[in-house]
Amino acid sequence: MTSSATAVPKYLNFITGNKNKLAEVQAILGGVIELKNQNVDLVEIQGTVEEVTSDKCRRAADAVGGPVLVEDTCLCFKAMNDLPGPYIKWFMQSLGAPNLHKLLSGFDDKSAQAVCTFGYSAGPGHEPILFQGRTDGKLVESRGSTVFGWDSCFEYNGETYAEMDKSEKNKISHRGKALDKLKQWLASQV
Repeated sequence: MTSSATAVPKYLNFITGNKNKLAEVQAILGGVIELKNQNVDLVEIQGTVEEVTSDKCRRAADAVGGPVLVEDTCLCFKAMNDLPGPYIKWFMQSLGAPNLHKLLSGFDDKSAQAVCTFGYSAGPGHEPILFQGRTDGKLVESRGSTVFGWDSCFEYNGETYAEMDKSEKNKISHRGKALDKLKQWLASQV
């Protein structure tokens, strides 16, 4: 999915209105590339996470007229054939972190996979390049701070994301894994 004709800009417009997500991405990408944050309200299509991220990336590049980085996060439950997937945002808005675990109350299998897909575009008319990370865990009753999405409900190796030290979380998280791939790609373009 890479293109040798793509020149890496000095900065990226990271399109998010989520201050927690911005802080986490800045912490992981610190020193690699400068991020400028823009909160652009984008239409989100329905589809796979790859389709959603690619479309969002194209729309963002058109909206800002320059290089962009967008992100889409999924939470997939094995018992529900990977739902809610890219629609987790809407489930969180309706249920909240304290009630999310109830979605799997009728299932023995509580396994979940956190998926993060970043899309990079050099600007309008450029095909997005995707970088994806996945972390296996399970859905649990909320533990820890509930200020960042479903972090308090996703357990990895005995701790929820919310219970982990941020630097430790960034090493194993779906977002950290996706950004590691982005960092490798950026380094290969120099």
